[in-house]
Amino acid sequence: MTIKMHECILAQIQMECFCMPFATLLPVLFIAILLLWAFTRFYLRGENLGRYDRASGSLMNPADSEPSNVHYELVERFRGLHSNRPKGSLKKLLPGMRAEVDQWCEDVSLDGIRIQKVDVGGVPAEWVLAEDADTNRRLLYFHGGGFMAGSPTSHRAISTRLAKSQGTSVLVIDYRLCPENTRLDCLADCQSAYRWILDNGPEGPGPVEKFFVAGDSAGGNLTLAIIAWARDEGLKAANGAIALSPGTDETWSSPSLRANLLTDPMLGSSLGKILAIPNGLFLWFAFLSNRMRPCDPRLSPAHGDLSNLPPILIHASQAEMFLDDACRYVNKATDSGTDASLQIWPHMLHVWHMFHGAMPEAQEAFQHIEKFMALNSPTNA
Repeated sequence: MTIKMHECILAQIQMECFCMPFATLLPVLFIAILLLWAFTRFYLRGENLGRYDRASGSLMNPADSEPSNVHYELVERFRGLHSNRPKGSLKKLLPGMRAEVDQWCEDVSLDGIRIQKVDVGGVPAEWVLAEDADTNRRLLYFHGGGFMAGSPTSHRAISTRLAKSQGTSVLVIDYRLCPENTRLDCLADCQSAYRWILDNGPEGPGPVEKFFVAGDSAGGNLTLAIIAWARDEGLKAANGAIALSPGTDETWSSPSLRANLLTDPMLGSSLGKILAIPNGLFLWFAFLSNRMRPCDPRLSPAHGDLSNLPPILIHASQAEMFLDDACRYVNKATDSGTDASLQIWPHMLHVWHMFHGAMPEAQEAFQHIEKFMALNSPTNA
């Protein structure tokens, strides 16, 4: 009986010794969790862009209009590509993915087009020139590809179409890609190209007269980051900037990322896996991998100062995941006094402009781009 009493007393003492430190630590743990949450929510995610979630842009076709047959063919094509894509690590699959992207434009006609390779301050690039190319009318183009794929070759469908527009000399750079390089490396190459094109044309040194910056998807992100950087650096501003289906917020907080997951056949299958990760964990992953806040304007242009920027034209599809990235950016830019406009097409694929050779909606989109460029480069400029 005495032994049992001793065992009970000893067990009670051990329990009290265990509980006392835990109880003492509870306030500390609570404060630590609160600080971690606040750091993630306010420091990593940054400004709450939800206040810019309002109606934005012009719907270029009726929402209930029937898309072209080519659209449906492309949807099936991309669904087939995703379903047949081999499984494996990113390191293993990346070379094949890049080769696949480069093949997108292998059938693009170069009739009447001259490709001129050039070194842009250490960055490989190519001039895309039509027969009537005006060397003083230049456009700097940043290709898409999720920062991990793409090249001047992969986006010749877009660069050649722009080159034929008003005799524009188009420069497409082959910026460094992730994950071998950082996002800041991508941006640094774009900055070097921006400085270079101001004083160099297809025929050699010479100041630019009319100048545009454009890009699609990841390249659209770089486009919007570059024009803010150029403003801050006091460099000559572009006559206008064109961003096609851009991602503008690396915190991934836009509602359409999830709302349009099933209607975006190009991005849905790959980005959906990332969206399955809790946003807080994703923010920490982005913070540690990029060594900078996901809301840093160099990664997320929508989180920056959008005042005093050149005129901006953004195209987006009503069905794509980056729709609200575009809406939020344009709403914030216009609130800041910048001339920014958003044109939205129903149904379309992410960066449907790539398929202008067969898709009437893409041809229509380029016509609006040409109007924007003509409006912002008057003959006396």
